[in-house]
Amino acid sequence: MRARNALFGLAAATMLATVVACTEERPKPPAGEDASASVPPSAAPSVPVPDEAKWLVQGSSDERFVKIASQLRGFDVAMVETGYRYGELYWAGRDENYDYARYQLQKIETAITRGVERRPKREPSSHLLDGPKEGLMRAINSRNHKDFDTAFAALTTACNACHVAEKVPFVHVAPPTVRTSVVHGQDAGVP
Repeated sequence: MRARNALFGLAAATMLATVVACTEERPKPPAGEDASASVPPSAAPSVPVPDEAKWLVQGSSDERFVKIASQLRGFDVAMVETGYRYGELYWAGRDENYDYARYQLQKIETAITRGVERRPKREPSSHLLDGPKEGLMRAINSRNHKDFDTAFAALTTACNACHVAEKVPFVHVAPPTVRTSVVHGQDAGVP
């Protein structure tokens, strides 16, 4: 739960930082003057900026974008989200909640796509997942539990092959054994 809260907190901070970073350019403050005091009125925060958040409003737009990009980090953050959604996908299959399974698989694809945008060197290995993801989507669409299990196992194998290709074979994934998902039941919320 803490990891999920941290991920959502990071997402919220990133959204806030993006909004701030997209504001108009402002001149640098004179030496010794508070940088937040030179924010143009159209970009000024409606509340005082706490010291720990001033990094969000200091510097040029380019400097702020670099700071925000560093918060998104590399492919590891995409893998944190993918790992969470992998577990949710597994439990959706156990519950035969195929709409939720489809949603999670689509979010896994989005997370990997975003990770590749940040780290293009990872793209060749990411294609190891293409066939298994397509097979899993077919199984989800068929709403067949046995097909889902087979396709999920193929996805797991592909995940581990990708980790080996990326020289992190010690990151070996397997279906979860402890349920942490708060989503239970079949499609359309049927308990």
